[in-house]
Amino acid sequence: MDNIYTIIATLLGALTGASAWRYYEKRAIKKEEDDRFIRHDCQSRISKLEALLEKSSQEKDELRVQIIKLVEEVATLRTEIKFLQEINNSKK
Repeated sequence: MDNIYTIIATLLGALTGASAWRYYEKRAIKKEEDDRFIRHDCQSRISKLEALLEKSSQEKDELRVQIIKLVEEVATLRTEIKFLQEINNSKK
């Protein structure tokens, strides 16, 4: 009778061990796939963010150039206004 219990215990141990091994193996594969997906998703997002940052930097540089041109024009217009006011005042 002891032999039957030993055989049954051994069979149960072997079956559950194999099942557990398959479970942990599938779980490890799933985790690796999830990690790969997350890594790919992060790389994609980083690429998009870098492109947006580059575009925004270029726009900022273009706006800076426009501001400099506008400041030059304002200074020119102020000079002209001052000159015209002096001419206007001298005619009075």
